[in-house]
Amino acid sequence: MKSHLSALCAALLLAGCATAPTGPSVMALPGTGKTFEQFRFDDGDCRQYASSQTGGAQQAGNDASVRNAAVGTAIGAVAGAAIGGRQGAAVGAGGGLIVGSTSGAGAADRATYYGQRDYDHAYIQCMYAKGHKVPVAESAWRSQVVQQPAAAAPPPPPGPPPPPPPQR
Repeated sequence: MKSHLSALCAALLLAGCATAPTGPSVMALPGTGKTFEQFRFDDGDCRQYASSQTGGAQQAGNDASVRNAAVGTAIGAVAGAAIGGRQGAAVGAGGGLIVGSTSGAGAADRATYYGQRDYDHAYIQCMYAKGHKVPVAESAWRSQVVQQPAAAAPPPPPGPPPPPPPQR
């Protein structure tokens, strides 16, 4: 029974780990006038740039996962000891570990999502700056366009000058 609990705890802790993005989740196409070799070189360069820009995202998720599991275990053990003595402490610690691990897994999932999003943004910026095409949804493009107010119509051209006043 104890070995099953240990295996369950290890699996829960590993399940809560955030992973670093391994590549972009967006498509990029060679820019006009760019060769495929230029595209491949720039793609590798931009992947490296994006990775360097998002280096800490997955570590934040891992830290939250481990921290939540540890705090949950400690709180569960204290509550279990208060309620049921030593046996209650073990049960409380197990329950706290499960709740803390689940919470940590949620934090790791969020860190993974935001890490991938930030990686994609850095990759897109880099590829676009190098002259490549990065398709985006039309709705995203339209929301970024600043709407300018319509220009006022120019005044009408001046007519002929008024006649001179009559002379006396």
